[in-house]
Amino acid sequence: MTVNDRIESTELASRLETLPQWRKLAGKLCTVYETKSSAEAIELFSDIAGAAQMANHHPDVDWRYNLLFVSTVSHDAGGDITERDLALASEITQRAAALHAKARLDLIKVVEIGIDTDDAQAISGQWAAGLGYREQPDGSLADPAGRLPAIWFQETPDPNPNRLHLDVWVPFSESEPVLEALGSESAGLDAQYAPSFTVATDRQGNRFCICTERDR
Repeated sequence: MTVNDRIESTELASRLETLPQWRKLAGKLCTVYETKSSAEAIELFSDIAGAAQMANHHPDVDWRYNLLFVSTVSHDAGGDITERDLALASEITQRAAALHAKARLDLIKVVEIGIDTDDAQAISGQWAAGLGYREQPDGSLADPAGRLPAIWFQETPDPNPNRLHLDVWVPFSESEPVLEALGSESAGLDAQYAPSFTVATDRQGNRFCICTERDR
């Protein structure tokens, strides 16, 4: 296996057992680190940048005061997770440990927008033009800068009257409190596809899915 080869799901699940601070979510390796201060967050950010430069493989990092949201995927390998991503995640883990940063798996989250349609090609160009997004090989749309939610089209011959829904990706290990909170708010929950995803419906019929990395 080369550093650019895609890692199959079963092998990746096994390999991630050695990286307990990371989760595969929405096709990427993700984690969140919390430091004691913004200064320490900046120091860890700098360390991550140094590791990325040495590896010539650059993650996405979002700094919010004392929190760093980190994700990595191999864009030049078709958007797959490769050996380079695992190696970089391991290096970042070590650098975070050296600064006593705390992994916050409960804060890992990815939001995507799903659109029910019976003809994705008829509307995808309009959404791409309006948002400045690019079409991906799988037909979804993505923000070139990676900041805004991806859009994907759920093709169905009988689209739901409420065609837009959100996919809220959370680690399976952190999903139970989310579902419990939804239940306490009397949201309708359809778990027939769990643990892959659970469909939540609010009191006015709006839908969103709580998605995890686990298959049905």
